[in-house]
Amino acid sequence: MAKLDLVEIFKKRTRHPFRPRASHVIDKLFPDFEPFLAPQGSLLAGSCQFEAKKLFLIAQQKPKPEDLQSKEDLKKLNYGMLTSDDHSYILTVLKRARASDPENTFVFSIIDTYGADISMYSAQRFQAFFIAHLIREFLTLPLRTISLILGEGGSGGALAIQVTDIRGQMEDALYATAPPESMAAIVFRDPTRIEDALTILKPTARDLKDLEVIDRIVPSPQDVTDQQETAENIRQFLSKAIRDLSRSRINKLIKKREIRAKQYGVSKGSGRLYDIKRYIEKPIKKAFRKPPPDINIVNYTSLIDVADDYGNFQEIETDTEFVQCGAGQGGSKTGKGCGKLIPLKSLLDNFNVCPECGYSYTLGASGWIDCLADTGTFHELYRNLTVDQLLEEDAITDYYRDFLARQEGRSHFEESLVVGRAQIHHFPVVMAIGAFYYCGGSMGVVFGEKFRRAVDLAIQENLPFISLCCSGGARLYEGISALMQMVKTIESVNRLKRHGLPYLSILADPSAGGAIASYAALGDIIIAEPGALVIFAGPRVMEARGFEVDETMVRSHHLHQISKEIYQQLDYYHDIRGIQEICERKDMKLCLAKYLELYNRTSFRPKRRAKKKSKKMLIF
Repeated sequence: MAKLDLVEIFKKRTRHPFRPRASHVIDKLFPDFEPFLAPQGSLLAGSCQFEAKKLFLIAQQKPKPEDLQSKEDLKKLNYGMLTSDDHSYILTVLKRARASDPENTFVFSIIDTYGADISMYSAQRFQAFFIAHLIREFLTLPLRTISLILGEGGSGGALAIQVTDIRGQMEDALYATAPPESMAAIVFRDPTRIEDALTILKPTARDLKDLEVIDRIVPSPQDVTDQQETAENIRQFLSKAIRDLSRSRINKLIKKREIRAKQYGVSKGSGRLYDIKRYIEKPIKKAFRKPPPDINIVNYTSLIDVADDYGNFQEIETDTEFVQCGAGQGGSKTGKGCGKLIPLKSLLDNFNVCPECGYSYTLGASGWIDCLADTGTFHELYRNLTVDQLLEEDAITDYYRDFLARQEGRSHFEESLVVGRAQIHHFPVVMAIGAFYYCGGSMGVVFGEKFRRAVDLAIQENLPFISLCCSGGARLYEGISALMQMVKTIESVNRLKRHGLPYLSILADPSAGGAIASYAALGDIIIAEPGALVIFAGPRVMEARGFEVDETMVRSHHLHQISKEIYQQLDYYHDIRGIQEICERKDMKLCLAKYLELYNRTSFRPKRRAKKKSKKMLIF
């Protein structure tokens, strides 16, 4: 493939209208492909034989030009994005694959999507939960798995079926935390600044191979429309992947998935050799690096466009006597709340909820700690962990540093996740609390690493784990590393469950983006506060993309009502149970204690394995 700059690759190759689609690859490589009765639209699923192995195929399909005769066609095909129905069916396919001979069965997924479907239809059917459960399934599936980014990989829609044993990407394909238009709109407030967005996202196969997000780069033909050469290159990739995986036992592959997930976002090497290398490289890189011009740092940090001033409430000094319910910063009217003057002490004593009408302001991490933990029992851990300790220096732009500097003073904490040991009505626990007033509670590499370490502590101390989600999504300034924290936190939850430890997940307002599509959706019990926004993509993004929005349908009360119907649709929802309970902030501590008491009385702690008795040598 001729060398092109990033924008040319994106416009002339990745988004080329006649670029080969998944169906073209299937037709060329798998003549005996037997399609399953998947939902009509963007999902292709089926099975075939390939090199004497049974292959379960899961593929995303962007619409072809001939498919698009009208606007209705585009709506129906949904730009190639998978709905909750599609994700449900993929779980069914994987369940079917589990029943096959593990030594002769492979799962091969092909990714080509802007992201996951963000319509109200999918949002009301727990789209984010499906993404979390799919990632979890791919991490634990007792089969050999392979994936390929064929054209475009976007956000959780791609990640849901990409976390495999061997991961490939076409040389001219792009894989990013968000589509570049969305990234530009969120960070620059200008969707046309695609070049600047791509520079930050670093979505190329070479970039992602360096970060170990993918393993292999598949050559692309000179002619981007050449289906035959594309298919032949994929055939070679798939054949080699199958041969290589066949040499490894499945249990070892599952262990490798776990190890790989733990390492996401911890790219900085240590030791004398690394220090010398940085000393030599630093001035050279700074001399030639040309960052995007005129970048405008704004307080929007997530893929789903939930601002970090969401809730329009900042902590007020306690000497202020009254607060007008519903008034935002500087007394601005939000159109919410009862408008009454509320004594400040009454508001703070009620954890930022109006005692008159129940209107709630977003609660910071310190407020949630006061709300949930016994007084004086919370001991913060890993407070001083920073991005500088985890990422190489050239991965942290000056603009990212400037953005982080702007967060100073917004929160009592140094990052968007606060973890520590605590007691809840005398029950010892480990807690992970989202800090919304720091970077909008966005998930970055420090967030994921702190979550992992907190889980490690819970396992070591044999303690229940409590998480509170209060997040607006992934931290786009960290690129794909931020997206991969979804995998890291899910892997951590898997280990909690494997050790038989209780995990209670609280959904605060807002619970959105990568957080709700990962660890927050996997609690043994999921509790939400009243009125919490629980959604993968925010209402403004949905409206910007032409989707109808009724925000009340993606608030916790409505989703809790839908959750009651799940037991009548278990074939659809699989292990997803939605939101089990709605609880007001003032009662949340007692609610947690109720479940901790249940676990305690039923002796949740796993039995220790008896040590094997050593055989004594008999001497005659």
